[in-house]
Amino acid sequence: QVQLVESGGGLVQPGGSLRLSCAASGSISSFSTMEWYRQAPGKQRELVATITTGSSTNYGDSVKGRFTISRDNAKNTVYLQMNGLKPEDTAVYYCKGYSWIREVWGQGTQVTVSS
Repeated sequence: QVQLVESGGGLVQPGGSLRLSCAASGSISSFSTMEWYRQAPGKQRELVATITTGSSTNYGDSVKGRFTISRDNAKNTVYLQMNGLKPEDTAVYYCKGYSWIREVWGQGTQVTVSS
């Protein structure tokens, strides 16, 4: 069973940047898509970005133009570059690997945007 481990979260000021990483214990190419979600306190989990094995990307409306998802198949790692961070981006960010036969979630990493 492939495991996913997120890292890179932390406290950042509004307007700042962070890069999240999602490292897999096996091949990320075994998943059709790799995805980032986030969940703020008291809110439903929200899709942030997705990337396919062919590197096609898709973004949630609230992060378009600010966040970039990418993948490094050699390192079995997916990244989420977050620029122009806002207080409303504060949440736990989760990585997910999806295929038609399974989905695997990471444990999450906290991102806090505050002055």
